[in-house]
Order: sequence, then C-alpha cells, then structure tokens
Amino acid sequence: MNILVVGCGRLGSRVADLLDRAGHDVSVIDMDEENFSRLSPDFNGVSVCGMPMDMDVLRNAGVESCDAVVVASPDDNLNITVSQIVQQFFGIENVIARISDPDREDVFQKLGLRTICPTKLAGSAMVTAVTSGSEERHITFDVSTARFSFTPAAKKFWDCSANMVPLPDDEALFGVLHPNGSMELVSEKHRVVLQEGDQLITAKIID
Repeated sequence: MNILVVGCGRLGSRVADLLDRAGHDVSVIDMDEENFSRLSPDFNGVSVCGMPMDMDVLRNAGVESCDAVVVASPDDNLNITVSQIVQQFFGIENVIARISDPDREDVFQKLGLRTICPTKLAGSAMVTAVTSGSEERHITFDVSTARFSFTPAAKKFWDCSANMVPLPDDEALFGVLHPNGSMELVSEKHRVVLQEGDQLITAKIID
C-alpha cells in the first residue's frame, strides 16, 4: 500500500517505521525537519518538510496516489483539518486520525472520520492495572481495539463451568488458560469446568 503519515513525532515516526518494515511505501510530512531524525536509520520512505494543510505539500508527498493516510500530529485541530482535506479534496476514504482529547471524538465521528484516541487507551489500561492487577493484552482490528484480560479463577468457582462466573456487562468470556499453558475457548457448545490455577480470559472493546 502507498501510505502517507502526517506528523513525525513519537507516534507518527513509530507508525511510519512499522509500516515501512512491513513493506509498504511510506511518505511522512512534518513541519519541523528535525523530527525526521526520529525515523529509523533504515527507513526507506520519503520525508517532506512543510505545512500539512498546504495542498502542494500534500501533493509533493504523493497524496494523490495514496491508498491510506494516517494523521498523527499532537494537534487535534490540525488533525481534523488535514483529515477533511485528504478526504474531500483528494478523495481518500481510508483516513485514520489521532485524537488526544476524548471529548472531541464525537466531532470527528460526525464528520465521518475514523479515530484512535491514545488518551482513552492509556486511561483504560491504567484503571484496569490499578483496580484488578490482572495481566492484559490488546489487539487492534481495523480501528477497534479489544482488551483481553487474564484473571485467576476464584476458589469458589472451582469445579464450576466458566460460564457461571459473573462478568461486567461490557465484557465477554473468551476462554480459559490452564496452568500448563494450554487454552480452551468457551462457547455455548463447549463448556469448560474450572480447576485450581485456571485463568479466565475475558474480552472487552475499548475503542
């Protein structure tokens, strides 16, 4: 894919490097040329210094041939403006915008923009860590991120079906991790009886 990344800060440079290593053709725009030093020495993409809202800068970065655009600057106002420009003027549908302020997320969505909010992701992870102490993993599917938590089965549920363990309304039981490292998926057809040392794997959509 041809992908344009707008913003070469900590997040933008990381995204650009990952996409480049995955074999995509990547271009990066940033107003500060020094920010390009954040890119890996092995980065094979194109870097363009300039104002991302400038149509000529966007064209110089190859926006007209892009399959997708990632707008990852730390400025929400800049991100929403650039996202609208590449959608409306260059006809690019696959646009992902970073948004730092969760309260502005509705504005982005009403404009038809897909967003990733690092503030919400970090906040959810910190609350989980401080209240439950359980391990967790995050997996992102397109623009939605699922959190998988691993919680030891309480003694009172040993010898009971995993489906009997009460969960919050926004969480779903995914499976059971056994002490030997094996895992069983839980479903209506496959019920797992909990034993000492088992961990419940629960899933929750966090973005």
